[in-house]
Amino acid sequence: MTHSWETAVAAAATAGALPAVDVHLADALGLVLAADVLAGSDLPPFDTSAMDGWAVAGPSPWKLGGPEAPLLAGSLGGPLAPGTAVGIATGAPLPSGAHAVLRRERGQVADGVLHGPELPVGRDVRPRGSECRAGEVVAAQGLLVRPAALGLAAAAGADTLRVIRRPGVDVFVLGDELLDSGPTRDAFVRDALGPLLPGWLSGLGAAVLGVRRLADTADALRAALAGSTADLIVTTGSTARGPVDHLHRVLVDLGAELVVDGVAVRPGHPMLLARLPGGRTLVGLPGNPLAAVSGLVTLVDPALRAMRGAGPVERPLVRLEQAVVGHPVDVRLVPVRGGHPVHHVGPAMLRGLAVADALAVIPPGGAVAGQLVTTLTLPGR
Repeated sequence: MTHSWETAVAAAATAGALPAVDVHLADALGLVLAADVLAGSDLPPFDTSAMDGWAVAGPSPWKLGGPEAPLLAGSLGGPLAPGTAVGIATGAPLPSGAHAVLRRERGQVADGVLHGPELPVGRDVRPRGSECRAGEVVAAQGLLVRPAALGLAAAAGADTLRVIRRPGVDVFVLGDELLDSGPTRDAFVRDALGPLLPGWLSGLGAAVLGVRRLADTADALRAALAGSTADLIVTTGSTARGPVDHLHRVLVDLGAELVVDGVAVRPGHPMLLARLPGGRTLVGLPGNPLAAVSGLVTLVDPALRAMRGAGPVERPLVRLEQAVVGHPVDVRLVPVRGGHPVHHVGPAMLRGLAVADALAVIPPGGAVAGQLVTTLTLPGR
């Protein structure tokens, strides 16, 4: 039974989250936290200078004391008595007794005496613990680890993070008519999906374990599926019921559960999703390139997000600059750029998609100029 587009997306999102692992900070980028990150100390761990200038104690003017060179980050200075000051650099610990920092551009030195305005307590000082206290949650479970989160975790004293591990994906490209190099010739055409899929899947947070070309035989497909240990298997082609479309029969032979078998979307309606014995997921993409991309955003993206422990994908709205013809009963996914539908968007074409910045979700019946429609952002945009 053909699923509606939204129902198919929801079905793909039921894939279970993968196990949690501990990884070094450098390996955590793009993963989702499986546990809170706690601060190992106060941040900052002591009162620090927020400016280059002088640490001052008591009212102006101040007698300069201590070393001629300013206190630097990573160094400690001795205590200051009232009426004295010492040079200090941004990030250096504030000496005990100091109550504020006088910015360099606001002070003048004459005969060993620093002159400047009176300063309230704490002026240009970063107080200890002003960002967080030791033991405080600085990054919560479920957060997607971006570069700023890595820097925060490091500042908080973490060396490793507990995250949902990255899904491993095997890609099997079917089609005896496909060429790996050179221009098309005779009855053969170039394989577009073998080059397209790894980058797209990586952009969705997956680790591509391999891309293999398979002969259009049931035995080759059965052996490849049975031998894969990937969390997600993506196949291209063989989702319809033509003379060399063996995927349905092989899935039955392997005891798979067919969760989605056809989606009311154009292009790409023959796409499918199955659960293999042991709980692994297979997504069968149509062989036509743009139809395959439709399967990526409909089934692969939500499945990978669920495996990674990520939340639903954001769907920005765009106002169409012109009317878009719809399918009578199915959703259409139409490449657009800035609200303008692009050209060359047949199921076998990638020319339009290559210049698009999103896929517009066109409801059955179409959309008029000026209408707000949901979009799906493309990886890398």
